[in-house]
Amino acid sequence: MYNMIRGISEDGGVVFCGVDSTALVREAERIHATSAVTSAALGRLLTAAAMMGVMLKSERDSITLRMNGGGPAGIVLAVADGRGCVKGYVQNPVVELPLRPDGKLNVGAAVGRAGTLSVVRDLGLKEPYVGQIPLVSGEVAEDITSYYAVSEQIPTVCALGVLVNPDLTVACAGGYLVQLLPGATEQEISRLEANVAALPGVTALLQEGLGPKQIMERVMAGFAPQVLDEHTVAYRCDCSRERVERALVSMGREELADMAEKEGTVEVNCQFCDKKYRVDAAKLTRELRPCSVRPPRAGRQSARSCFFVFCVKKRSLPYAFRAKSAN
Repeated sequence: MYNMIRGISEDGGVVFCGVDSTALVREAERIHATSAVTSAALGRLLTAAAMMGVMLKSERDSITLRMNGGGPAGIVLAVADGRGCVKGYVQNPVVELPLRPDGKLNVGAAVGRAGTLSVVRDLGLKEPYVGQIPLVSGEVAEDITSYYAVSEQIPTVCALGVLVNPDLTVACAGGYLVQLLPGATEQEISRLEANVAALPGVTALLQEGLGPKQIMERVMAGFAPQVLDEHTVAYRCDCSRERVERALVSMGREELADMAEKEGTVEVNCQFCDKKYRVDAAKLTRELRPCSVRPPRAGRQSARSCFFVFCVKKRSLPYAFRAKSAN
């Protein structure tokens, strides 16, 4: 059954997307064992990435959102493909902070505000499109809205929500994006603002039992919304042994040979799904031809590598893999 819809107003002046991301945020919490506030931070960013992913032109395209605000949660990252399927991680999954004065989780304090939101769109071209803005609040939704206003000059309403139970499980999660296209009238802008102001938060709507379609009917009241397509989005990691071996090879023959000599079998841990791979570095080195290691080509491979590099034991691996000796 679908959990995301995408549509447009009857006159074509407003496009929208709504999602119930409860299942995928629950999966992220299960994988990363996040605390309440980091579940909310990562869940919001994953929800935004899923909606921005389905707005890409091709299912083969991808979008990467990276928040680095200097807060105790560290880097929060989410990647979505053109189908809206997502993966992500938070650098420090367990953060404990006091609630805000209004009783809500203090996501802004966990993420921090003294940093940037980076957006990388890999459209299969020679170079990816990269946009970066200063963080507005660290609460995610406001920062996504600011990104569209500053980098793409698109008036946007973004609402995101993650409700966490006292036992740290995710009760519900979801969000919506509404964008005004060129030519939108002041009357349409005022109507949309009034609709959004009259609504409770996303999680409150989900707790009422509303699905994405019902939520967007309330957000788009008076616009005669028409659903263009429906999607089933999920948390999905595309790591594989082949990709792990490519990541190790990309380090270069000399460093790989050094790893083989000192460590032998290497355990590589995917940061997105926590799957572990054991790789015989010596065997991989022997199988390399002298010309096997090349600099990454421009395009999809290099674009995706640029944000997925972590250094462990002074070794850099793309695709957010971590390596350590398996001895």
